[in-house]
Amino acid sequence: MGKRTLVRRRGRGGKQFQSIKRGKIVPAKYPNLQSSEQKVGSIVDIVHERGRNAPLAKIQFDKGFSYLPAPDGMEVGEKIQIGNNVDLKPNNILALESIPDGTIICNLERNIGDGGKLIKSAGSSALVFSHTSLGVSIKLPSGKFTTLNPKCKAMLGVVAGAGRKEKPFLKAGNRAKYMIAHGKLYPTVRGIAQAAVYHPHGGGRHQHVGRQSSVGRTTPPGRKVGNIAPRKTGRARIKKT
Repeated sequence: MGKRTLVRRRGRGGKQFQSIKRGKIVPAKYPNLQSSEQKVGSIVDIVHERGRNAPLAKIQFDKGFSYLPAPDGMEVGEKIQIGNNVDLKPNNILALESIPDGTIICNLERNIGDGGKLIKSAGSSALVFSHTSLGVSIKLPSGKFTTLNPKCKAMLGVVAGAGRKEKPFLKAGNRAKYMIAHGKLYPTVRGIAQAAVYHPHGGGRHQHVGRQSSVGRTTPPGRKVGNIAPRKTGRARIKKT
């Protein structure tokens, strides 16, 4: 009897599939503020956190420190403001209702007061598209639109570290350490390279799936491998007019 496929084993949620805690600093989120409160912070340092691809800015406020993803162009010693009626300058933090249409933002709150959950990876940014009666429409990096509460806060600018993918790993050891820090399994064996008892795509002399690689969304776990619920399959053909 063969063993379970990789996707089924990862679903157990054991420690071998979780991101390790060593090298973590603190959760990167906005400080708690009242609705009409404003704060001024100073950038003390820009640090690296293990398992995070964007640099973190250590910001000193009146009561303690906060860590936030550093936008592009932020420097040590710079002042930033957080509140509803602060200046529309890069790196400042405002509510969406105070940010005009067409502004580039990052570190966006999904719900009021959650400290920032969206647009936190290196080089990412979103666009304030429009203000409507239902809320503020945001264009995400994926191209999709979402509507959020006008009271949600966001930082002006683009998250730093956009060129991180341009540097190659060069050695498998470097990539292995990177994947371990991010809680990802590495290396992985292709399904077609395994035996038939270990993977639905395995078996046979030739490195070929031998069957349709697309499966449905409700496929049972042992068979749910390959292209899961794809929008379209096959080779793209241009229709002649």
